[in-house]
Amino acid sequence: MALKGIKVIEFGGLAPGPFCGMVLADFGAAVTRIDRIGSNVEMDCVGNGKTSLALNLKTKEGVNIIKKLSKKSDVLIEPFRPGVMEGLGLGPNELLKENPRLIYARLTGYGDKGVYSPRAGHDINYLALSGLLSLFGRAAEKPIAPLNLAADFGGGGLMCAFGILLALLQRHSSNVGQVIDCNMVEGSSYLGSWLYRSQHLPIWGEPRGHNVLDTGRHFYETYETKDGKFMAVGALEPQFYAQLLKGLGLNPDEISQFDNYEESKKVFTKRFLEKTQDEWCKIFDKRDACVTPVLSLEEAPLHPHNAERNAFVVSHENGQLVPGPAPRLSATPGMSQAVTPAPKRGQHTVSVLQDLGYTASDIAKLENMNVIETYREMQASKL
Repeated sequence: MALKGIKVIEFGGLAPGPFCGMVLADFGAAVTRIDRIGSNVEMDCVGNGKTSLALNLKTKEGVNIIKKLSKKSDVLIEPFRPGVMEGLGLGPNELLKENPRLIYARLTGYGDKGVYSPRAGHDINYLALSGLLSLFGRAAEKPIAPLNLAADFGGGGLMCAFGILLALLQRHSSNVGQVIDCNMVEGSSYLGSWLYRSQHLPIWGEPRGHNVLDTGRHFYETYETKDGKFMAVGALEPQFYAQLLKGLGLNPDEISQFDNYEESKKVFTKRFLEKTQDEWCKIFDKRDACVTPVLSLEEAPLHPHNAERNAFVVSHENGQLVPGPAPRLSATPGMSQAVTPAPKRGQHTVSVLQDLGYTASDIAKLENMNVIETYREMQASKL
């Protein structure tokens, strides 16, 4: 795989950091997750294929383990507020001095400086500050966040993985690592570059919910079907709109594409309610009208198109079908780590320490000092 041989340290967290580590692991990187002793790692839904080292970083010995591990690693991902890692003695200045080839990725909400940098936040806050949240929502309604997709995973985890790949590529010629400041406000803003740069186009210019792409037009909207499901309509171009009307059995002379939008929505709404989703699929699967079913998370993996491409894989955790790695590389394709179990907290503490040169007596001493936690130790405590 493309990242085979790359060693990554991922400090445990929620959502964006683990997703970044998942992307790297799916394409071959060996990812070691650093878990706090006693932490709840069950919340990490994308930990599959990683190893777990459980440490008490409030101890000198725990910090020293990270320093030794970072000397043998290529990438470090940390999701803490600015100053936390420096307070532990694990900031980039310290670690890059010991390993100049290390790529130190800081994945934060607001960045390493700025008036908001020390503040807490979540996806909705970062998206709000990026300017993009103001665009999402229907007419006469308040802005609505698209779950925690855009900032956490688009502007955060995926943008961070992209930065890491750029740094790895640059290191190939310079043999020197660097610090990556990936924050979710700027990452989301950059993700929305087209939305910013296209505001002069005629598709915009109206209040939220009255534009072409924000549910302001009848030909770019979702419609309920007879069985309570939905169809997605994206017939932007005239040729697709013509096919849409034919599929709906409507007269193009009576329902213009660029006029009477609200009235046209009412006509479309009534027509889509006349048939089930499956019946509409039978009609529009034969037409190039940009009309598709709105599928649930359970339905999407079973759709004929996705099934034919093997777009989903079976998760080891619960047999659930989950997305496979994307994009697909012809020579070095990724392989979803979801097929392997996520690590238990401290499951690989012993093996990681052994690779760093710690002896059995060293490891036993660290356990007794509450510097490390091992999965075997936890299992024994339950007996």
